[in-house]
Amino acid sequence: MTTTPTPEPRLAFLTRVVTKESRHLLTTDRRLFDQPFTPERAAQLESVPELAERVEAFVGRFGRLQDTVGNELLPALLAVLGETPGAAIDNLDRAERLGWLDSSDTWMAMRKLSNQMIHEYVEDPVVLASALATAHEYVQTLVSVAERLAEETRSRGWA
Repeated sequence: MTTTPTPEPRLAFLTRVVTKESRHLLTTDRRLFDQPFTPERAAQLESVPELAERVEAFVGRFGRLQDTVGNELLPALLAVLGETPGAAIDNLDRAERLGWLDSSDTWMAMRKLSNQMIHEYVEDPVVLASALATAHEYVQTLVSVAERLAEETRSRGWA
């Protein structure tokens, strides 16, 4: 007779990952936004490699944390709690009802912004600067959701 592995090790792993990803995002956020990110700074990306690397790190870390929280940790946590994970928007609505997320609409706006930062990265310095500045404003929201979910797993003894 085979047994299905318990989900707690996966939750513990994901909790460690989002905690680490949050820390890395906050560090990169502080370094990139030590001064306002303007279209003029965005236009310097090709000539200032260190700045380009910071932007790339910020965009990657923002998107990675959002993906890990929304596509992995949240559905795994819902499943362990006996809920059937569904489409992303349904999972986000459940998270909002459970108090882990302030607004699923805000989360979806962050998702759109993340995609915009990736796809507009090299095309338009004005659009990129605006998207980065907006993402900077969302960093604490994103990290707070990650912390709430991590705390939920820890408080239940799963991490």
